[in-house]
Amino acid sequence: MSAQPIGVFDSGVGGLSVLRKLQRQLPDEHFIYVADSAYAPYGQLSETTLKQRCQYISDFFVQQGVKSIVIACNTATAAMADWMRQRLAIPVVAIEPAIKPACQQTNNHRIGVFATQNTLSSERYQKLLRVYAANCTVIESPCIGFVEQVEKGDLTSAETKHIVQKNLQPMLENTIDTLVLGCTHYPFLKPMIRAVSKTLAYPDLCILDTADAVAKQLSNVLQQNQLMAASSGQPSHHYYTTACAEVYRPVFSKLMGKNIQITVLSNLPNK
Repeated sequence: MSAQPIGVFDSGVGGLSVLRKLQRQLPDEHFIYVADSAYAPYGQLSETTLKQRCQYISDFFVQQGVKSIVIACNTATAAMADWMRQRLAIPVVAIEPAIKPACQQTNNHRIGVFATQNTLSSERYQKLLRVYAANCTVIESPCIGFVEQVEKGDLTSAETKHIVQKNLQPMLENTIDTLVLGCTHYPFLKPMIRAVSKTLAYPDLCILDTADAVAKQLSNVLQQNQLMAASSGQPSHHYYTTACAEVYRPVFSKLMGKNIQITVLSNLPNK
């Protein structure tokens, strides 16, 4: 048994979609969440800058004594997961787009992928396509504007609907029946994506994200390494941002469905 916390990070608030699932599936575990919102979206960073951010955040987690790190960001996973595993002595759990289940579930072998440009261009993602999507037509969109809307907590405005429809409509016109949300920010837009797909007469669109798979993987890693926390009844959760806490506190609280207190991570190199 281990009472050490688990570190979870993302370019911003998107990883909260993963953290919610982790907290539900592993209710006795303590979590530290870092939103690197000063550098969101990661999909627009150079590889050098992205590596620096992952190094700074993982070093902070190690200083906090975490027993495992969850990369709750598809872009960081695609570019840096292998590198982080090589440099760290603790388990690193990563996330990747749900290409395999999408190709298993599609009825017409036509799937759409919403992801950042860095994820779509990564070798890790291209390998997923080669291994699992050889018999599928894959239509991709880098979804410019999605991350920014979620970072603002703007999930339902006319502007958000316009951005979603602009990216989704071409895919539906290409008759996809399954959509992969390849960025952890995007599940917060799932109700809007569902509403737009119904408006465009595609009510049965299958929408996939990978939070459940990450929770299962983390649970397996903790069990295999005898790192599960004992039942305490009072797990602690700490939230950090590299941006302005006053700006992001209401966004965190809205996305998590409860009042969240945030600390600014001022000792992390920032813009």
